[in-house]
Amino acid sequence: MKQLLKQPVLYLALLVIGSNAGCISTREVRNAQQSPTPNPQPQTLSTIDANYITQVVQQVGPAVVRINSTRTVETSSDPLLDRFFGGQSPTTEKVQRGIGSGFITSANGLILTNAHVVEGADNVTVLLKDGRRFQGNVVGVDPVTDVAVVRIKANGLPVVKLGNSDNLLPGQWAIAIGNPLGLDNTVTQGIISATQRSIADLGVPTERVDFIQTDAAINPGNSGGPLLNAEGEVIGMNTAIVQGAQGLGFAIPINNAQRIAEQLVTKGRVDHPYIGIQMAQLSPELQAKINQSDIGFKVNQDRGVIVLGVASNSPAARAGLRPGDIIQSINGVPIENIRQVQQLVEAAKIGDRLQITVNRNGKRQAIVVRTEALPAKKPT
Repeated sequence: MKQLLKQPVLYLALLVIGSNAGCISTREVRNAQQSPTPNPQPQTLSTIDANYITQVVQQVGPAVVRINSTRTVETSSDPLLDRFFGGQSPTTEKVQRGIGSGFITSANGLILTNAHVVEGADNVTVLLKDGRRFQGNVVGVDPVTDVAVVRIKANGLPVVKLGNSDNLLPGQWAIAIGNPLGLDNTVTQGIISATQRSIADLGVPTERVDFIQTDAAINPGNSGGPLLNAEGEVIGMNTAIVQGAQGLGFAIPINNAQRIAEQLVTKGRVDHPYIGIQMAQLSPELQAKINQSDIGFKVNQDRGVIVLGVASNSPAARAGLRPGDIIQSINGVPIENIRQVQQLVEAAKIGDRLQITVNRNGKRQAIVVRTEALPAKKPT
């Protein structure tokens, strides 16, 4: 799982054992508006069974799984030995064990989880609530959106029902089920605190993910588990927490996760459109800072999205975008914030032409950028 620090740093919600720490709806209005009875009766078994959270857990719980993963990592030797061997001292291998969550989306064994739960794993084991254990095969991972698909050899499995994350509103009920701290099938409840929480708000290195924010308790081990609405529909995939904070959990909207998962199943990978620019949201403070620096350009406005850098040999570089350009529109859509640029680029297909209008030194420039596939990150 992710976690967040002073300048929020998001931590994955995967529980890593014996190594470095790592990953881990709406209640009906008529129920919320019912006036309390003058003399409430003590809860009985029937009234407890009628509790909507209990119903959701009974309905969805069997389709929520625990995912155990192991990966072999090389550890560096003692610095003193490294000096003695001239930087070529032997390394040792250590087995890193992780615990995450997932949920079954098809009766024949497809499971959605976070990429950081299974990426690079040597072995993946899936445990069902009924005690069955299966060897998991990683169908594909997409580190950019932190979505992965795992398959197990089984049929007739319980499955979740996927909801619609596009129409969520802050204040709606939210339920999380997963394996926090290795405690299987733990249920927590809260509300949706915010939607479309951008990575720019959180300081997260992961690209192109707008999160659902929830105060339902999420802890290491919850990574990949479902965030549910009051009807028991999956509305998100629990992913991250803020270190040292309470009530700040984050989930990937299920519509985004489902779209990525479909590509992983059909192609084994996801090709993300890419143009190759580094952006910032302009403000009076940033404008003053740029204009007082010697970075080679000045800014004549304090609102909008400015290009701070252009990757070498990228589509943007070949099209002629430059640091200091202020993006005014893309394909005729006026641009006010970074999220709009990310969404418009992500919505394009590989090879599409983007008509980008920029303000360059007070003059309008029209530039056509052809998108390419996001280059794979080189292993470090």
